[in-house]
Amino acid sequence: MVTQSAGPYTAAGMGMALAAYQSKNLSKEEQIKFLEKASYDISTARPTTINRMKLITESCLEVAKQAITENKNPVEVIFQRTYDSLERRYRRMSLVAKNLVSLFPNKGKVLTQCFGETIVGCMGREIKNQNKDIEFFCPETRPYLQGARLTASVLKEQGFKTTVITDNMVAWTISQKNIDLFTSAADTICMDGYIVNKVGTLQIAILCKHFGIPYFVTGIPDVDKLKKDIVIEERNPNEVLEFNNLKNTLNGVEAYYPAFDITPPYLINGVVTDKKIFSPYNLDEYFKDKVEQYY
Repeated sequence: MVTQSAGPYTAAGMGMALAAYQSKNLSKEEQIKFLEKASYDISTARPTTINRMKLITESCLEVAKQAITENKNPVEVIFQRTYDSLERRYRRMSLVAKNLVSLFPNKGKVLTQCFGETIVGCMGREIKNQNKDIEFFCPETRPYLQGARLTASVLKEQGFKTTVITDNMVAWTISQKNIDLFTSAADTICMDGYIVNKVGTLQIAILCKHFGIPYFVTGIPDVDKLKKDIVIEERNPNEVLEFNNLKNTLNGVEAYYPAFDITPPYLINGVVTDKKIFSPYNLDEYFKDKVEQYY
């Protein structure tokens, strides 16, 4: 949990570059085998995001194999490929942010969840571009506090009024603070409209449906990924039984820690992409036109 949200995608690419460096003194055949194993190990480290990670590591593997065959440095080509991926993400997330902020009122309050990384900074910049006055409420996101440590900090640094709430304050906050809109990124956007995100997203989406608050997901749909393909990662339960390395309950108490949950399409008002805002029920339309490589 050293890196969050889209951070692991960059780490995966740089991990492949490191693997290429570690295998530099091997024969060409051994280098390729080493990189194939690295690609598998990195992409399968977290079961819920295998699909996106494989796109990254296999692309790195492809350019590395070509470089090795042509007697070029695979470290350099993997590094460049990862850098180019970052540039694509920043460019396209800027477009996503533009479409998202167009949904915000001129003056209003927005609820977030966990840490969407690139989209958070792009969203803040776009709010200023569109001259809107937005206040944010950020659930803390136990047990690693990504909402408090990362999302709230980024938005505060960008100059927005930002309030952190605990994860069990969402319903009361919505009812008392006149929240206008809820938004989150997604670790997977399935083609059948289901989205996978940090655990807690489902309960917030249910609450927003109850209170009549629209929920907009940001990101690029995952082609060929369906709800039935999702495997929810379950992390070490000790991460729930401790906080800042201090035990918070008696020995023998058990814990349950799913890292993600799945939100159904009927709770989602729209999926905000770099092209436009799609209904979760017609995400196939995103791929009708040519789509630039993303990861």
